[in-house]
Amino acid sequence: MKQPKFLSLLFNFIKRENLHRIFLILFLLILLSTAALAIFEPDLSFINALWLSVVTLTTVGYGDITPTTIPGRIIGVFIMLFGIGILGMFTASVASIFVVKKLKEDRGMKSFDCKNHIIICTWNHSTKDIIHELRSDPRTADTPIVLVANLDLKPIDDDNVLFICGEADEENLKRANISEAKTIIILGDDRVEADNRDAKVVLTTLTVETLHPDIYSIVQLEKEANVRHCERAKADEIIVKNKFSSRLISRSALDHGITKVISALLSSRVGDDIVKVPVPDHLAGMSFLQIFTEMKAKEDAIVLAVQKDSEGEVITNPPADMIVNESDTLLIISKNRTGS
Repeated sequence: MKQPKFLSLLFNFIKRENLHRIFLILFLLILLSTAALAIFEPDLSFINALWLSVVTLTTVGYGDITPTTIPGRIIGVFIMLFGIGILGMFTASVASIFVVKKLKEDRGMKSFDCKNHIIICTWNHSTKDIIHELRSDPRTADTPIVLVANLDLKPIDDDNVLFICGEADEENLKRANISEAKTIIILGDDRVEADNRDAKVVLTTLTVETLHPDIYSIVQLEKEANVRHCERAKADEIIVKNKFSSRLISRSALDHGITKVISALLSSRVGDDIVKVPVPDHLAGMSFLQIFTEMKAKEDAIVLAVQKDSEGEVITNPPADMIVNESDTLLIISKNRTGS
């Protein structure tokens, strides 16, 4: 007969942590003391002797049953002295297991088996803000995030942020269970020069795409000249840090107030948000203008772009007569962060 999964896990845990030896000693102590009490205490049945052994061993001392003979009391003293020591060993072993588990988690020594999670590679000046933004959105408020970074200790206090110490190489990405991950964010390492920083990002992207080609990869680069390398590595989205900020500054100089609009749209903590939603069933097959009008009238949302076939080409400000299919998705400005 096949063992239930819970019992199998429990037995494996007890064996792995060498708790079976302590359980064996406890079992033998209770068995021998129960037999001795049943022999030397004529008024005690085997069940009552077992009860007395357990109560004495755990130092509970209800007092409902007590030994009345000298040999019975000597056996009781024996159970007390040895029982305290053995129970102390047991509680210390269990406590040490949890302490070691916590230390391993904080030092990034564990492997994880979560699914549909987000992996972030490298801790830099923007990683903390990225995590806070993800936590501010209801869709990712409780999503497991696995941080792979070359740090001594976990850098953020979040139970759903899981830490792996080391570089984002094949071994550590497998420890992060990349094969079951939904999205990976690859950031540049602030501790190295810009060219070397981008080289590490490209190398990590190649490793990621080799291990899990279907994962959605977002990479951060310092120099625009390295974009083509990430494109060859098949990164899904490439963000050039200096290029983005330079364009935003120049646009703000020409059209004052643009940064305030962009900041509000990009932040999950203030204002409306840009979100991606499927085309509503009743709007599939209509023109972009019809969908734009319906979404504003019924959902109070503004359609900015259409992404073909869910993850394909993004068409911003599409022609009014362009037909939007059921397989497409809409990028909208909405007060509701889920877009619904």
